[in-house]
Amino acid sequence: MTAIEQDATRTARILRMPTADDDKYSRGVVGLRTGSADYPGAAVLGVSAAWRAGCGMVRYIGPSRAADMVLAHRPETVTAPGRVQAWVIGSGTDAASRDPSETEALHEVLAGREPVVVDAGALDLAPDATAPTILTPHAREFARLRDALGLAPLGDREDEALQTAREMGAVVLLKGSVTLVADPDGGLRRIRSGVPWLATAGTGDVLAGALGAVVAGAVAAGDPSPERLADAAAAAAWLHGRAGALAAERRGSRGGPITAGDVAEHLPRAVGETLATHG
Repeated sequence: MTAIEQDATRTARILRMPTADDDKYSRGVVGLRTGSADYPGAAVLGVSAAWRAGCGMVRYIGPSRAADMVLAHRPETVTAPGRVQAWVIGSGTDAASRDPSETEALHEVLAGREPVVVDAGALDLAPDATAPTILTPHAREFARLRDALGLAPLGDREDEALQTAREMGAVVLLKGSVTLVADPDGGLRRIRSGVPWLATAGTGDVLAGALGAVVAGAVAAGDPSPERLADAAAAAAWLHGRAGALAAERRGSRGGPITAGDVAEHLPRAVGETLATHG
């Protein structure tokens, strides 16, 4: 197994500069079922990141408080059901407090045909998914997922990511100082574009939204294959890291504290620079 080091050139291959023939559907429509009464900000961050990563439309389906905040920050967001080309679920939610109707709705998403980015409070439902899935755990969530699958520790996070992807038949994006993307066929990608300043609340919600947008764009372009989904996950993680680095650079010569919102705001520059230089 030879891991791929994700870089700007590989990331640019996944992105596409819009043309005069594009419309909002051909650029990708992503749906987010995220946020909760306790964590409505996660919905705002994910939606903002999806828009700023370059998709054509964002649909948000969630609790009224979160929906009101989303519309206040991003009024172009559509809050009615409709066509999507990829989903993001789970950010800003807690499986322990999820009601039965929401569980049923998430099961329906995970049984659909559209790729699903499964984050945070929806990871417990991932083993039952039949839709193409990209799982985005951090280290503690990853340990719980492996425990639920009955997988013993291997002592190496790359081996564990590959084993989990194979066992789940899913792409696994394991967050960390070096983010890993493993696919079910044994491919592994390393992403090192981030900075330590990214270790702050909400940046995972930004990553999930950006990932949903990039995946929706890949589906709109006609390639929802597992390999393409893994490439899209690595590209989104690289852009997220680059946006964090750009945000931190504005705070001084050695960087400085940033918020998740800062990362979302710098995604357009990360996308634009990548396409201009390597596209």
